Amino acid sequence: MRILGITVPNEKRLEIGLTCIYGVGISSARKILDQVGIDRGKKAKDLTPEEENKIRLIVEKIPIEGNLKRETAANIKRLKDIKSFRGIRHMKRLPVRGQRTKTNSRTVRGNVRKTMASGKRKESKT
Repeated sequence: MRILGITVPNEKRLEIGLTCIYGVGISSARKILDQVGIDRGKKAKDLTPEEENKIRLIVEKIPIEGNLKRETAANIKRLKDIKSFRGIRHMKRLPVRGQRTKTNSRTVRGNVRKTMASGKRKESKT
């Protein structure tokens, strides 16, 4: 099954398979299936064409993939332009949501280790 150019895996349960679409998580996938009236445990290969179309109609109303990424990038750009605290944190590539930075900010900054090892220099063999 394909929705907006994204292939939903045939062998996975629908509630998990729909999460392959960027912008659809487990809770929104469950809401979509409940709206359509399809069992969550049903697999994508077992769907009828009418059920596929119903899912497609609902998913097309949600901002997903490129539109969602563009919207997120525009929000971050707006924060940077108005020089808000969060925008400045984005510019400096630091954690934005109040996390500590003395330790544990490797995810945002990358795995950078700037501390020295033991202080002793290794003797070169020449």
